[in-house]
Amino acid sequence: MQTFDWIVIGNGLTGAAVSYELARQGFSVLLIDQSLYPANATRFSYGGIPYWAATTELTHTLCQEGIAKHRQLSTELEADTQFQELDLVLTVPPRTDEADLINQYAKFATPPQRISVAEAQALEPLLNPGAIAAAFTVRHGHVSPTALVQAYNQAFHRLGGTRLVAPVTGLVRIKDRITGVLTAEQAYPAQAVLVAAGAFGRQLLAEVGLSIPLYYTHAELIETPPVPLSLQALIMPAVTQRFELEDQASRAATDPLWDQPGHEITPPILDSGAIQFQDGHLCLGQISRTLTALDAPVDAADSEHQIRTAIAQILPALADVPGTWHRCLVSFCRDSLPLVGPLPGLTGLHLFTGFSAPFVYAPAVAQRFAEAMQSGADQGLHALAPGRFEA
Repeated sequence: MQTFDWIVIGNGLTGAAVSYELARQGFSVLLIDQSLYPANATRFSYGGIPYWAATTELTHTLCQEGIAKHRQLSTELEADTQFQELDLVLTVPPRTDEADLINQYAKFATPPQRISVAEAQALEPLLNPGAIAAAFTVRHGHVSPTALVQAYNQAFHRLGGTRLVAPVTGLVRIKDRITGVLTAEQAYPAQAVLVAAGAFGRQLLAEVGLSIPLYYTHAELIETPPVPLSLQALIMPAVTQRFELEDQASRAATDPLWDQPGHEITPPILDSGAIQFQDGHLCLGQISRTLTALDAPVDAADSEHQIRTAIAQILPALADVPGTWHRCLVSFCRDSLPLVGPLPGLTGLHLFTGFSAPFVYAPAVAQRFAEAMQSGADQGLHALAPGRFEA
């Protein structure tokens, strides 16, 4: 049986990108996912590329590398990723402290600019002017998540990469070395294993006695079929609650709870937004819940009602569009940076997960990671290493 240079677990955006980049560097790579078309966070993502939102020297570099990568990725992968740049309109509800918002946005590399209600309507005619006091806007990248992953997978295949559809049931561990992965049918050996399975990565590693500072939300949204209405912009709230939720849910004091199913770490939040893809279908969302069980029950009908009620206020024309409620797991890390690199104390195991802004960071970081594995360390990746949280 072939011993691969790398086995990559997970075929969402992160796994698809890093498996392609490793194959591009000449490594033999096996990419494993439990489904041919997994219903994961990538599948139900908005596909946004917030390259304007850097706040540090590192994130500024990664954002610039990320948007530069996206602008030429369709050519590189020989497939259309449906990349575009459009207006992001951040809606401001009445009685909001706009001065505070301006101060918050000032920290970004390209701060969103305040615009009037009339200017917001000019960018997105379907907005309800009575529901907002103003808005902020900035140019924003966008791709089709499914088209992007398919493009990566096709390019990976052309490079000689191997794909396998099978649930990974465990890791092969010999003392302090990981030597492969287990499926229900057999074991697959490798020089190194890379876990890019998002929220499922925490569970997989816990089963071999490893705990990592990786957390996740249950994200709920409505996906529609192609509709005759046309959105001109990406609509999101100016006050986004998800980042505060992630901060509260990932504090060190909550770590013991994450290893126990049945907890809800923080109250759920709803950030009402909408995006339309090039084929005309919409994603409307989203509710985020910090439930510690991967399969925790959720009242889908109630969630759909909440999302539709919120959308109806901002975009009344979308209130009754046909659509289906979906849920996916979205992983994140304590400092909003991903976990990339070897796990301390083990040989042969790497993480590539926890991306809070995967569509801007993952393509560039995947290229950096693969190049570093071929030619040597990348100092920019040191700040993303899983060991950075150790005392």
